[in-house]
Amino acid sequence: MTKTLDLAGLGIGPFNLSIAALLQEAPELKTAFFDQKPRFSWHPGMMLPGVRLQTSYLKDLVTGVAPWSPYSFLNYLVQHGRFYPFMNTGMASVSRAEFADYMGWVASRLDNLYFNRAVERVQFDGDHFQIRFAGEAEPVTARNLCLGTGKTPHIPEACQAAAGDHCFHNMELALRQPDVSGQRVTVVGGGQSGAEVVLSLLQGDWGRPRAITWFSRRSNFEPLDETPFTNEYFTPQYVDTFHGLPEDRRLTLVAQQKLASDGISPVTLEALHQRLYEHHVADGGSPAVSLQPDRTVESMSADRPFRLETVNGLDGTRESSEADRVILCTGFESRLPAYLDDDLRQRLDTDSDGQLRLGPDFEARWDGPIDRRIYAVNAGRHSHGIAEPQMSLMCWRSARIINHLSDQVLFPVTASVNMVDWTAVQRESDRPTETHQTDSHQAARHESEMGATSNTI
Repeated sequence: MTKTLDLAGLGIGPFNLSIAALLQEAPELKTAFFDQKPRFSWHPGMMLPGVRLQTSYLKDLVTGVAPWSPYSFLNYLVQHGRFYPFMNTGMASVSRAEFADYMGWVASRLDNLYFNRAVERVQFDGDHFQIRFAGEAEPVTARNLCLGTGKTPHIPEACQAAAGDHCFHNMELALRQPDVSGQRVTVVGGGQSGAEVVLSLLQGDWGRPRAITWFSRRSNFEPLDETPFTNEYFTPQYVDTFHGLPEDRRLTLVAQQKLASDGISPVTLEALHQRLYEHHVADGGSPAVSLQPDRTVESMSADRPFRLETVNGLDGTRESSEADRVILCTGFESRLPAYLDDDLRQRLDTDSDGQLRLGPDFEARWDGPIDRRIYAVNAGRHSHGIAEPQMSLMCWRSARIINHLSDQVLFPVTASVNMVDWTAVQRESDRPTETHQTDSHQAARHESEMGATSNTI
């Protein structure tokens, strides 16, 4: 790989995969995406039995901006002979396992993805980004970057000393397949992942535990708010409006809108409640199950049996319990990638929480040349709102990045129908400006309908 890339993507998760797939429509751009994994995978440790997406299958890698693309979920179904059986199920969402298989299928058809390439260091030489890989002498040179190496599991400070084989983050659960037979199992975290783990424990997916305790800092086990007007937060118009707000206002809104993106799906809550009822009736209360919302874990012993000290936010009492195994469903946190060298880090503009300040097209603000851009995906919750880490606007964000990179409108990114006026007068910039696709884009569309366009470097 000797030519200078127009864009180097670091990390191949769903978000950079979406960009890579849409870039097949722009073969004039030299692009490559790198990942240290041997092949595409999507949180394999979280693939528990029966878990489903909280997002419609139409919000896939490409459909929202390029419905003609061969890399849509619907085309995946057609190519696998499952379109009619899938539609006949009436499912509004799909299993995570099937969606992961869909993304792996797309990855296997793209020629701009490079696996087994571990990034060691990224530097800027004044004109280009130099990307160095483990075991390789020559760096890859790129004019622009897209950071997509994902977030890291959040381990609460109180639990860090205990982390190991018997206290671990739920992203490892399906890979570990722990035998919990006869054990006291504590689940920490009251979101969707916590609910799924508790449901699996009740179903005996890893053996029959002696007891199950579920802690949540939230005041109750609260549902995801997926009602129509709440879903307006997940629209391009709202994201653009949110981005223009002062930083302190954005931070307040992100906290207020938590349940719009981080609640438990009603289907999961119903299944869990029904299973609990059946458990008490049929199983006679064995294992013992204790659901404890509004609890904060303040301390945890480092050795088994683990002793957890919690504070009850409802009445202020201090409580203690013991566990043989602790599963942490405590989410993920954003950090600047370790491979960015110190000089490059210092040139990046960050907010009060140490997160990248992103422009409207997901470009990081930095003091480098204006035509050298550092895009970032899954890093803009504070700049673009609660939709940014979700799949709902994944391909729209990809289109914004590609349009910005190419300095032309390759994909439609505005809407002509908006249900809510978020400001007193809809700004002119919120209104669609492109009513027809360019001839070159239509040609690219027709090529994509005939098959994947080449993007070989």
